[in-house]
Amino acid sequence: MPTYDYQCEANGQIIEVIHSMSEPIKTWADLCEKAGIEIGDTPADAIVTRLVTGGSVNSLSSPIELTSILPK
Repeated sequence: MPTYDYQCEANGQIIEVIHSMSEPIKTWADLCEKAGIEIGDTPADAIVTRLVTGGSVNSLSSPIELTSILPK
C-alpha cells in the first residue's frame, strides 16, 4: 500500500500514514485514527490535506523544514 503525507491546517503537523488509494482521509480525526495517535487539542473535524511529496521534498531532514517551504 502507498504511503501518504498529510498536513493538518489547524495545527500544521505533518503525519505519514499508509492506506489504500480508495480510502479517504479528510479530517484530523481520520488521520489520527489511521496513524494510531491521539487527537490532542486539535478539533477532530480540522481539515487535513494530502501533500504531494517526492524527490527533494522527501530528502528534507524534518517535517519542520517541510512546513517552512509550503505556501500559506
